[in-house]
Amino acid sequence: MQAHDIESGRALNPEDLAREGVHYQALAVTDDAYQPALDRLKAAGGYITQDQVELRPDTPGLNEICQKFDAEHFHEEDEVRFVLEGEAIFDIRSRDDRWMRVKVEEGDLIVVPARRYHRFELTGTQNIRCVRLFQDESGWVAHYR
Repeated sequence: MQAHDIESGRALNPEDLAREGVHYQALAVTDDAYQPALDRLKAAGGYITQDQVELRPDTPGLNEICQKFDAEHFHEEDEVRFVLEGEAIFDIRSRDDRWMRVKVEEGDLIVVPARRYHRFELTGTQNIRCVRLFQDESGWVAHYR
């Protein structure tokens, strides 16, 4: 994980993110390593469903899919992602409305809190595969700013 305040360029560490309500954790990318940690998170956070999503350069409609996420929005529930492969960028609003940029890579677990404005984009590799956790079986809906 690489993170910084976009305006100042100041590097951010997991403790800085935690003070902003954003959970970050590094996990090994093997089922026996990450699944117990995700199960504990599911129990603590009330997450009831788990799936995987994968985006690659050859994903049909990739540009249209990405356009749904690159505009500033929030969800009524947490956005939980554990990266199994690839990388992406979350820009997350701080409590005082500054942008924090968090680049997640293989082994990174991030929880963007509910009702926190953010945006998501792929890096130049256009490749990510991650586990998602949801608190509602229907998934989440984006509310745009």
